[in-house]
Amino acid sequence: MTTSTSSTRKKRVAAGTAQSSVNNSTALVTGASSGIGEALAHCFANEGFDVILVARSADKLKALAVELQQRHHVNVQVCAADLARSGAAEKLAETLGRKKTHVDVLVNCAGVLEQGEFTALSVAKHQNIIDLNISGLTAMLSAFVPAMAARGSGRVLNVASIAAFQPIPTLASYAASKAYVLSLSESLAEELRGSGVTVTTLCPGITATNMLKQAAGANDKLSKLPGFLISDVQEVADMAFKACMAGDAICVPGAINQVAMIASRGTPKWLVRRIGGLFGRKAI
Repeated sequence: MTTSTSSTRKKRVAAGTAQSSVNNSTALVTGASSGIGEALAHCFANEGFDVILVARSADKLKALAVELQQRHHVNVQVCAADLARSGAAEKLAETLGRKKTHVDVLVNCAGVLEQGEFTALSVAKHQNIIDLNISGLTAMLSAFVPAMAARGSGRVLNVASIAAFQPIPTLASYAASKAYVLSLSESLAEELRGSGVTVTTLCPGITATNMLKQAAGANDKLSKLPGFLISDVQEVADMAFKACMAGDAICVPGAINQVAMIASRGTPKWLVRRIGGLFGRKAI
């Protein structure tokens, strides 16, 4: 943010007239109640974006909304929704449409992880991954990207995972869902080239979030991972924000993750499977 913009914001806040963001842009962040989604909400609010917070937990979103408003002096809307449910994305778009709210940046961060052998997980858990990570994300894109394309401007940030680049035993459905996100996002990035709409895919590695804590609670091996393999959530969010604003197609935070990504794309599939299997059995 430039000094002049920052000065303008301070004057407006001091005068009690901060009714909208400095840049008059709005970012919608799903999965905003914790983890990378929450950190990204802070990134956008810090840069003067009004923010729409979406997740299932209304109470957590309301608490975050107050924090963002007090710290960054932007408008914040709370929209509690379960995006795994059919029709949820369309309903959200209709609600915002009635409010004349235009979404300039769509951040699809909502997701779920189920760790364990494929045969040991219930049908419901596999389906939950598909419903949120795949169907929910696709529905959000369908609900908001056409309007961006019609306006000739907009940005999309889809959160995938380093797991999108290789099969990982004990994370089979999750890794597959993130491979879908990566493939769809890359296709859209090229399809929308020149339209004024950019699509960025964030592919973080293991990150210090509540999702990791929950997984570690069910698997002691995860709690023993060396610290250098675990990324800081705010650092990941900062890199993702910059990549999104720059219109980069893919963002892979961390040198180790970048090496893993490059290796997986240039290594024979059979070897990628073996390495993924070794990592899955030893580390996860």
